[in-house]
Amino acid sequence: MNIIGRLTRDAEVHTTPQDKKVVNFSVAINDSYRNKQGERIEQTSYFDCSYWISPNVAKILIKGALVELTGRVSTRAWTANNGELRSSLNFHTATIKLHGGSKKIEHAQAIVKQENTNIMMQEPIDDLPF
Repeated sequence: MNIIGRLTRDAEVHTTPQDKKVVNFSVAINDSYRNKQGERIEQTSYFDCSYWISPNVAKILIKGALVELTGRVSTRAWTANNGELRSSLNFHTATIKLHGGSKKIEHAQAIVKQENTNIMMQEPIDDLPF
């Protein structure tokens, strides 16, 4: 499954009790549609994401960056401390493509390229000539 959205916060690297590193970040996906009355309805979905392949990717996953992710979705349900039922969508990321970005993101990309990481990055695609 592919999703495209913007990061809602900078990525964080966490270490599991088994000494494995995981990159955690959150992505917002905006969608809109028209209801029966013709009104445009905006809807935002949030995904908690995890990436286990390389912790170096956290350097370029900066709040506001537009990313395309490939992976699989799972759901998680729990009961909050106040007894309220909660749930979230989790995206287990296999590949990450960064689309464009600000000067801060471009600077982070340059650093990562210098470190010769194996992170997939893609520049924005121009319109096709047809």
